[in-house]
Amino acid sequence: MKKPALHWQILIGMGLGVAIGIGLSFLTWGPQFVLNWIKPFGSMFISLLKLIAVPLIIVSLVKGVSDLNDITKFSKIGLRTLALYLLTTVSAVLIGLTLVNLIQPGSHVDLQAIDRLTETFGASANEKIQIAQEPSNRGPLQFLEDLIPQNIFLAASDNRNMLQVIFFAIFFAISLLLIPQSKQQPVKDLIETLNEVVLKMVDLIMLFAPYAVFALIATLAIESTEGNLFSALLGYGLTVLLGLALILVFYLLLVYFFTGKSPRFFLEGMGPAQLVAFSTSSSMATLPVTMERVEEHLGVDQEVTSFVCPIGATVNMDGTSLQQAIAAVFVSQVLGHDLALMDQLTLILTATLASIGAAAVPSAGIIMLVIVLESVGFPSEKLPIALAMILAIDRPLDMCRTIVNVSGDGCVSMLVGKSLGMLQSPRPKEWDDHVDQIQH
Repeated sequence: MKKPALHWQILIGMGLGVAIGIGLSFLTWGPQFVLNWIKPFGSMFISLLKLIAVPLIIVSLVKGVSDLNDITKFSKIGLRTLALYLLTTVSAVLIGLTLVNLIQPGSHVDLQAIDRLTETFGASANEKIQIAQEPSNRGPLQFLEDLIPQNIFLAASDNRNMLQVIFFAIFFAISLLLIPQSKQQPVKDLIETLNEVVLKMVDLIMLFAPYAVFALIATLAIESTEGNLFSALLGYGLTVLLGLALILVFYLLLVYFFTGKSPRFFLEGMGPAQLVAFSTSSSMATLPVTMERVEEHLGVDQEVTSFVCPIGATVNMDGTSLQQAIAAVFVSQVLGHDLALMDQLTLILTATLASIGAAAVPSAGIIMLVIVLESVGFPSEKLPIALAMILAIDRPLDMCRTIVNVSGDGCVSMLVGKSLGMLQSPRPKEWDDHVDQIQH
C-alpha cells in the first residue's frame, strides 16, 4: 500500500495525540505517563530542528548569495523581501484592528473571570512586564548595533541571536564573491557539500515528524487544564482566529494573482511546515522544514529561499502582529481604557516596528504587547491584569499564529522569486513525499 503524503501522516499523528492525550487525562496515572514517556519525544524533535537551524542558515545563505555572482541581484532580493514583509505586517495589523472594532469582544467578558485570570496568571504577567522594560530602555540604534556579533560562535550557540548569524553569513558570502574566481571555487565546493549534508539531516529528522507531533499534541492535551477560564475569553480567541484565517486568504490571493499558482498548490506545498509550526509554536524550530518545502515543493530558487526564510523566521510576525492589535483593543475595551483614532493609528506603527525590534527577545509575542500597550498610554497599574487575560489563552493562539507566520515566509518567497525569474517548477527529491503527484 502506498504511504500517505507527509502532511497526512502528521495530521494522523495530531489526531491520535489529541485522542490519546485526552483519554489518558482521565486516568490517575495517565498524565504522569504522558509527561515521562511521551513528552520527551516531542522535546527531542524540537531540539533536533533547532540543532540544525544555524548550520542550515549559514551554509544555505552563503551558497545562495555566492551563487548569484552579482551583488546587485542580492540587493534586489533584500529590498523586495523587506518591502513585502512590511506590506504583509501592516496589512495584518489593519485586519486585526478592523475586526476587533467591528466585533468588540471586550464587551462580552465576565468581570468575575478577570479576577480568576489575574490570580492564575498574574505572576507570569509581572515577569513579562519586567522583561519588556529592557528593550524600551535602549537607544534608537541599538537594534542595528545588535545585528553585529562580537563572536560568531557565541551567536551561533543561541537561536535568539539568529539575525547575527544571518549578518555573518551574508558578510561572508559577499566577501567570497569579491575574491578571485580561482580561490572562490574550493570554498563553494565545500559549501555545496555541506548544504547537501544539512538538507539530508532535515529529511532524516522529518521522518520522525508524525511521531513527534503525536507526542507534542498529547502533551498539550494533558497540560491544558484551564478550559473553564478559556470560555471567558472565547470572543477574543475567535476574533483572533478569524483574523488569522483572513491573513491566510490574503496570502493565497497574493500568490494566485502574482504567480498564477492555485491555493491548493500553496497549501499542499506548505502543509507539513504549517503542521510542524502548529505543533511546535516556533517559526525558528520550523525553519528547516519551511526552507525545504519552499525550495523543493513551491519551486523557489535557493538563492531566494536562503535569504527570505531565515529573515522571515526572525522578523516576519504577521500572525503575532495581528494578535497584538486585537489584544491591545480588547483589553482596553474590557478595562475601560478608551482608544481614540490617533491611538489606533499609533498601534499600526508600534505593532509593525515591535514585530521587528522584539525578534530576538524571548516570549516575543507578550513582550510586543507590553510595548504596544505602553505606546497608547495604557495605565501601567492595569498591565498585569491585561497580560493575565492574554496569557490565559495564549498557548492555543500561539500555535495558530505560528502557522500564519510560516505561511507568510512561503508567500513572500514565491513573490520575490517570481519578480526575479527565480520561481521554477517544484523539484522534490526522489525520496520525498507525494513526488508522483507533483511530477505527473
